[in-house]
Amino acid sequence: MSKKEIIATKSAPGAIGTYSQAVRSGNTIYISGQIPLDPETMDIVDDTFEAAANQVFSNLEAIAAAAGGSLEDAVKLTIYMTDLANFATVNTIMAKHVPEPYPARAAVGVASLPKGVPIEIDAILVIG
Repeated sequence: MSKKEIIATKSAPGAIGTYSQAVRSGNTIYISGQIPLDPETMDIVDDTFEAAANQVFSNLEAIAAAAGGSLEDAVKLTIYMTDLANFATVNTIMAKHVPEPYPARAAVGVASLPKGVPIEIDAILVIG
């Protein structure tokens, strides 16, 4: 049986449901979907889609760092958006946070997301 280790950091929003920020199994890190919550206030960053997307990537970066890695270690991202018209914008923002070579990725249009936010991203990292 595989051991799993829970990854948690105060530098990213705490869980708002029955999940962990991330789980390590071997050298693989599974980061739960992150929404644009400010980790200090737990308020939604909702000025613009760009601000929301940057906050989501900042949250992912904080959890990756807590696991001993970075978004450079990402092998798969799944991006959920309530408006796929933001596809080009999320590409530009992702390029600022995730270095090449880029991980595999899916962008999925959804009807709604928790707390009414416009974007959520989860990630799988392989470290070491």
